[in-house]
Amino acid sequence: MNWLSHLSHFLKGSAMGAANVIPGVSGGTVAFVTGIYERLIEAIKACNLDALKLLFRGKFRDFADKIDFGFLFSIGLGVIASILTLAQLFKFLLIDHKLYLWAFFFGLILASIIFVGKRVSRWSVGAVVGAVIGLVIAIGTTILFEPASESDAIPYLMLCGVVAMASMVIPGLSGSFVLLLLGNYELVFIKSVNQLRAGDWEALKILIPVGLGAVVGLVALSHLLSWIFRKFHDIAVAAITGFIAGSLVLIWPWKTDIVKEFVTPTGETKSKTIDYDWNLPALNGETFVAVGLIVAGFVAVWLLEKSGELDTEEPEAETGENE
Repeated sequence: MNWLSHLSHFLKGSAMGAANVIPGVSGGTVAFVTGIYERLIEAIKACNLDALKLLFRGKFRDFADKIDFGFLFSIGLGVIASILTLAQLFKFLLIDHKLYLWAFFFGLILASIIFVGKRVSRWSVGAVVGAVIGLVIAIGTTILFEPASESDAIPYLMLCGVVAMASMVIPGLSGSFVLLLLGNYELVFIKSVNQLRAGDWEALKILIPVGLGAVVGLVALSHLLSWIFRKFHDIAVAAITGFIAGSLVLIWPWKTDIVKEFVTPTGETKSKTIDYDWNLPALNGETFVAVGLIVAGFVAVWLLEKSGELDTEEPEAETGENE
């Protein structure tokens, strides 16, 4: 039933890709909740010079075994397919049904706090401190930083790729939100992805530099994260729980965008969201629908959690004791 395993990983990758498109939602959180996170980090970490030597020597089976190729391919294919197919849908929802989209993802994040927090084997003082630090960083990032202006300069696009991918693999920290802060979210995830779907290869001028930066950020960070999880598992998971809890501030559905207009170097007038005005929900039909979607998001994460428990191929989590 190996094909069932690949299908399961493809679907989990698709969920990660969907999460990565929405600012404030972390693909790393999806990976963590579904039980594939640590295996994913270890597989990415294995993509090193030794693996390349096996590839160049024609030892394809050894290369595939070393980097867990089947697993990475299924996950990666799911992520790419999801981003390409959902970019247009999310563009529509973010314009015309933003409240409902944020409500669904609020439910996802709310449930993730519970299920990720359960993975802390012992809530020691260090774990509690880690959770508080994660919470403060997530809220501070949301409130204090104003988005930069859009730029298609190649070095800046590569930087966006490095930073965004680093964020995507840290549960609770949203790569797409980082792109929003860097001013290039719409350029990368909305304009370029939809251009590529329409067959406009000019989009590759944007996507290739971002992709190259993302690969560098992914490989570099995987080594650090692998070491952290081996040495400080409970503290790391507690900090992730704090990150996720802090992101609820950004995901809160009942908020109004504070928009600022600016003029690009080419003379084009554009607008960007620089802050939010948070509100309480009104007692109307729209709110009841939104609450229903919050519940639906919560249930979706519960189902993902059960899927992670059933995935017997995943390695067991380290306990945090020193090797």
